[in-house]
Amino acid sequence: MSEKYTSIHYHNYLQLDKILSAQDLRSAMDGEAAHDEMLFIIIHQVYELWFKEIGHDLGSVTGMFESDNVDEKSIGLAVARLDRVIEILKVLIAQIRVLETMTSLDFLDFRNYLFPASGFQSFQFRMVELMLGLKSGQRITYNQAPYTDAFEGRQRQRLKELESSKSMLDLLEAWLERTPFLEFKNFNFLTAYKEAVKNMLNEESEAIRSSPILKEDEKKMRLTMLGDTDTYFASVLDETHHNQLIEKGELRLSYKATMAALLINLYRDEPILQMPYLFISKLLEIDDLLTTWRFRHAQMVMRMLGRKTGTGGSSGHKYLRETADKHKIFSDLHNISTLLIPRSMLPKLPNELKMELGFYFTEKKQNDD
Repeated sequence: MSEKYTSIHYHNYLQLDKILSAQDLRSAMDGEAAHDEMLFIIIHQVYELWFKEIGHDLGSVTGMFESDNVDEKSIGLAVARLDRVIEILKVLIAQIRVLETMTSLDFLDFRNYLFPASGFQSFQFRMVELMLGLKSGQRITYNQAPYTDAFEGRQRQRLKELESSKSMLDLLEAWLERTPFLEFKNFNFLTAYKEAVKNMLNEESEAIRSSPILKEDEKKMRLTMLGDTDTYFASVLDETHHNQLIEKGELRLSYKATMAALLINLYRDEPILQMPYLFISKLLEIDDLLTTWRFRHAQMVMRMLGRKTGTGGSSGHKYLRETADKHKIFSDLHNISTLLIPRSMLPKLPNELKMELGFYFTEKKQNDD
């Protein structure tokens, strides 16, 4: 082993002198430090450290998917790293409870010293959002100005680079579009799925009409809620309608990518599709946790400040609550749940396709038997 690696002290390895001397209380400048300003600074410094790790892990995952030929072995590693991001986000949400041990009056003791600083100016969090796929077109405007106005120099340039680069959402779409099982020799997934949907709706409609318990007005209401192939499943049965929703900004994933995600969800029990299903599920969970974090942040601000304007000039609680409602990235994957049908009604896969989707030894043995 090289001499430079033979000995290092814990304190020096973690550079604790830098970290532990980075809590300068601005309230102390007036001679009397506000006690809870220390907590406020440390909480947000810890947030920034976790944002750095999230960006580090997301960067590695997007790197795995940048190639036109994603190594299937890397999906397991991607799932593991997204799992870590998920656990970190849970910690970020839990940290809000620590910050809430500070009362409104405690915060007001030093809040005036923060102007015009704002969490909106977190460069690393903006990077995380962009890496996942929250670009300018999907954002709520902050103070009627581009969000990049809050940054200068190299930071602003880096954000612009991420705006024009492929996000996790973009790479996911391209990866899904390459799914080889949508058409397999004589099996066309979409054709088989459409038929299964019609059969399911017909069965459910008949069950409602023949029910001896429901009254006529109740039957009519349930049939309306159930819909038919022209309403409930319209975006799947009509590619043109799907593309119109993309143009309106209501959907983001292409039709083909959506169909692939649907196939993966429906046949998730097939061995080869289990890891892709997990990968999609992890992205959904990240989106959910980010929404939860934004919502909890908004509620904390309401509790601390009511309807006061934010230190950065935003509308405070109102702005934060709107981001929780609208800054979702993988909503198209959530919409897949609307299109699921019972396992018992899934189109049967041809044996040859089952072989492709299964573990070869297991499938061959079952067929031989």
